[in-house]
Amino acid sequence: MADTSIRVGVIGVGNCASALIQGVTYYRERPDITVGLMHATVGRYLAGDLDFVAAFDVDTSKVGLPLEQAIHAGRNCTATIADVPASGTVVSAGVTLDGAGERYQGMVEIIDPAAGGMGSERGRIGRVLRDAQVDVLVNYLPVGSQQATEFYAWCAIDAGCAFVNAIPVSIARTDDWRSRFATAGLPLVGDDIKSQLGATIVHRALVQLITDRGMRLDRTYQLNVGGNMDFYNMLERSRLESKKESKTSAVTSALSHAMDPEDIHVGPSDYVPWLGDHKLAFIRCEATGFGGVPIELELRMDVWDSPNSAGVVMDAVRCAKVAMDQGRGGTLDEVCAWLMKAPPVPMPDPTAQRPDKQVRQAVNPASGLAPPHASARW
Repeated sequence: MADTSIRVGVIGVGNCASALIQGVTYYRERPDITVGLMHATVGRYLAGDLDFVAAFDVDTSKVGLPLEQAIHAGRNCTATIADVPASGTVVSAGVTLDGAGERYQGMVEIIDPAAGGMGSERGRIGRVLRDAQVDVLVNYLPVGSQQATEFYAWCAIDAGCAFVNAIPVSIARTDDWRSRFATAGLPLVGDDIKSQLGATIVHRALVQLITDRGMRLDRTYQLNVGGNMDFYNMLERSRLESKKESKTSAVTSALSHAMDPEDIHVGPSDYVPWLGDHKLAFIRCEATGFGGVPIELELRMDVWDSPNSAGVVMDAVRCAKVAMDQGRGGTLDEVCAWLMKAPPVPMPDPTAQRPDKQVRQAVNPASGLAPPHASARW
């Protein structure tokens, strides 16, 4: 029987990595359960086929720990989904660059900068990835880590890994990086992972509904508060610009008309420590309907933040591996449009999810994406 394991590396062992790693264990131990999965099968790969063989962090409370312990260390506070068995993977020291802001460094003890310079560090991390035979490298750095993300993207190219950029910095949207991964023959998926049922995708659906029903959206906001380190990091407003841009563009792409920037606000709003990994989202839409009559809508969401994105990353990793199996390099535009808030080529969700023949070739010519209610092996 052919080996279907996907060897995965993670950059940043925070709540999101913890939820993903626990989730893989959960579905591996329960192969008949598909509740919570967007797709039971991607190509020939099941949810439990991810194998975490490398991890990097700069938090001294996590570096050097076995991965199954590190996912519960430090400031991690997400839900416990499963007991992760010993993997043999130890968290390696990462590279900081701009990957930890002033507030973050005030809360967490960071490893000392490497004395050997970035060239030496790039070689070191590349060796870790090659020795672990990583197929797909997932970027879970804090919001605002542009330089650090680019550093790890180079490491992925050096080591021959596909790259999934789960955070809102520009990689897949940048022509130079698209070209680099295409030249290397390596898949690239980004930028900024959508949550499975998060504030942005719900907000986008509401805006699309208002537009489709012939109304005009006049004003809207989305306010988010949470208590995890992601929200604490975003108190440093200089690191927040890429996140606001990503979330705003994901919502406004559903509009049929231009809106005054002062009439739309989408973005993280505050840090409330006792919320932990819970995120509260407040969405308001003000629209004009039939005969100029106003319509107002308000919605409140309460979700576990990190598990809400884990299944989407699981799909992104499996799509990247399918593309590798096919020898495809460069950005996977339809995959990015379906799974990411700020894809290089935006398109309506139904187009990205249920593509035509040409797009099916880009994802998997044999099967496409199998939804949970379908046969496990299309």
